[in-house]
Amino acid sequence: MLESIIKHPQAKDACIIWMHGLGADGHDFEPVVQMLNLPHIKFILPHAPYRPVTLNNGYEMRAWYDIFGLQSESTQDEVGINNMQLTINAMIEAEIARGIPSQRILLAGFSQGGAMALHTATRFDQPLAGVLALSTYLPLKKQLKEKQHPANQRLPIWMAHGRQDSVITLATAQSSRQTLEAAGYAVEWHEYDMPHSVCEEEINYIRQFLLRVLPA
Repeated sequence: MLESIIKHPQAKDACIIWMHGLGADGHDFEPVVQMLNLPHIKFILPHAPYRPVTLNNGYEMRAWYDIFGLQSESTQDEVGINNMQLTINAMIEAEIARGIPSQRILLAGFSQGGAMALHTATRFDQPLAGVLALSTYLPLKKQLKEKQHPANQRLPIWMAHGRQDSVITLATAQSSRQTLEAAGYAVEWHEYDMPHSVCEEEINYIRQFLLRVLPA
């Protein structure tokens, strides 16, 4: 089990597992959780394990899986992605065992963390509340139609991206959106005039979405 920061542990009936981006840690989105001000929701902010990242010349950093390149044709770390999916599955199942229904559990993530949120939620075998996918993409997208689980076919997906994002391009994110929609998912899409980051306007809309899918 990953080491995690837990906010609002007293909240017993709703949970968000929020995964950070490459090289960051669970503390990265603590300020955003504070701004959202949703005390009825338990927030779990796990730290990714340290691993060598090929894109960064093998330098060890917190990463959910290895990254070989950021182009659409770049090789992807299928084994690493699938192994981390199992770890996140176990985190969801632990919350279900604590009494939170799967329909009250949402996966969220930024960049590489958002990729894991999309990958895991579309394959999870119990219905989830939704996915919050920020400045990210769908990994292994050619496998989606084969691997998606019918339990989450109606999964609400909220995606947002910066028009000036030079890390994960807007075109990459839009391609992922199209893949999800072609597989039958309803994607709520937002664009902002920002780089690879999160902005205040975006946080306001995130709060509205979370209250819609995880009402108090």
